[in-house]
Amino acid sequence: MTTTDNIGTATTTAPAAATRFPAGFLWGSATASYQIEGAVREDGRTPSIWDTFSHTPGKVLNGDTGDVAVDHYHRWRDDVRLMADLGLTAYRFSVAWPRVQPTGRGPAVQRGLDFYRGLVDELLANGIKPVATLYHWDLPQELENAGGWPVRDTAHRFAEYATLVGEALGDRVEQWVTLNEPWCSAFLGYGSGVHAPGRTDPAAALRAAHHLNLGHGLATSALRGVLPGRAQIGLSLNPSVVRSLTDEPADLDAKRRIDALANRVFTGPLLKGAYPEDLIADTARLTDWSFVQDGDTGIIHQPLDFIGLNYYTPAIVSAPRAERTGARLDGHGASDHSPWPASEDVEFHHVNDDVTAMGWPVDPTGLSDLLLDYTAQAPGVPLYVTENGAAYDDVVVDGAVHDPDRVRYLHAHLGAVHDAIARGADVRGYFLWSLLDNFEWAYGYSKRFGAVYVDYETQQRIPKSSATWYAQVARAGGLPAQD
Repeated sequence: MTTTDNIGTATTTAPAAATRFPAGFLWGSATASYQIEGAVREDGRTPSIWDTFSHTPGKVLNGDTGDVAVDHYHRWRDDVRLMADLGLTAYRFSVAWPRVQPTGRGPAVQRGLDFYRGLVDELLANGIKPVATLYHWDLPQELENAGGWPVRDTAHRFAEYATLVGEALGDRVEQWVTLNEPWCSAFLGYGSGVHAPGRTDPAAALRAAHHLNLGHGLATSALRGVLPGRAQIGLSLNPSVVRSLTDEPADLDAKRRIDALANRVFTGPLLKGAYPEDLIADTARLTDWSFVQDGDTGIIHQPLDFIGLNYYTPAIVSAPRAERTGARLDGHGASDHSPWPASEDVEFHHVNDDVTAMGWPVDPTGLSDLLLDYTAQAPGVPLYVTENGAAYDDVVVDGAVHDPDRVRYLHAHLGAVHDAIARGADVRGYFLWSLLDNFEWAYGYSKRFGAVYVDYETQQRIPKSSATWYAQVARAGGLPAQD
């Protein structure tokens, strides 16, 4: 294992790439609009569900909000310059729906689109490929007031919004992500309530999952109607690498149930054109799935130009062992309500004491397994790691932030990506989460995922040693040798 001293050397001396990645591999980083932009009341932007949620007492740690975040809306030129200094060749950002279409209906606000036009132009001028995500959880509050994602009309409104953004940025942006982590939107937003809008209705969570799928399909069709033929359209999922605690039949069935809710509720219609029969049977006491109308799965099941995969840690599950006495160890926040409709009794386990500041076990084998699994599920479809990273308790010492644990994490996970490529996975790029420390949803500003440290009082940016290390990896096109 690499020692702290060796990591320190690696962050200051350009490494010789002992492990090469394919030519043209994208070395990127990613952010989300509400987490970084701030300026929530400027240039016509109206509240999103996250504005409302974060201003509701008790919903976000310390009462933190994204009102200012890291002020990217005013500092984007400096942030792009920072990306260039770090050697990034791609940047995945998300468009704030209420900044572009404040009510979720009607014409676009050009001032909002102009912000993204300027950002994309600056990225291109610095040789950085822009990758635009249309939805990273900031639904206009007016659409939530009308029912939100559990209501079918929201999917149609999303397609209209996609058309507006596609028409505005299609001459500049070639790669498009419709949805980021729809599982979180559906099951944390409407099931456990730990994410906006904070509802706790398991049947509504299942309806939301379907309408997010439908929204992806409708938006994909809409984008293909306005984008140039060279455009690539996909989405970013956060699949659970589900493993059973034992090979006992009850534990294997727990794995099957969670796999259906975490993964196949999306990949079923996306890749096979149908929802899994076992998922429908498992949840029959909650819903008859009549919200799936004739033709819906055909709209959802259309060719993907790529699939984005977000990975942090695997899920180890079992059948109930005893009455639960602590927090649910699924890594998705504390709530009396489960994000696992009709499978609330499944237990989650940690079998690895090496954890991040989020309490998530570090296990890079899950990433290589995930990439190989999707290679088998979607043969011929290119893959991207659209999020991967770790939160640690970073501190500034003498003006610098030294984070050897994160360097170890990144080295191991990039090694897992390379292993998957060597075993046949067509992985085209890696996007480190995240570029900047930022508003970490219900955790507020207490968790730092960034490669770049942000002093939230002054907004000063300080690249951590992991940022310098990642920059050298990107420039070398591969990983240095690891002791």
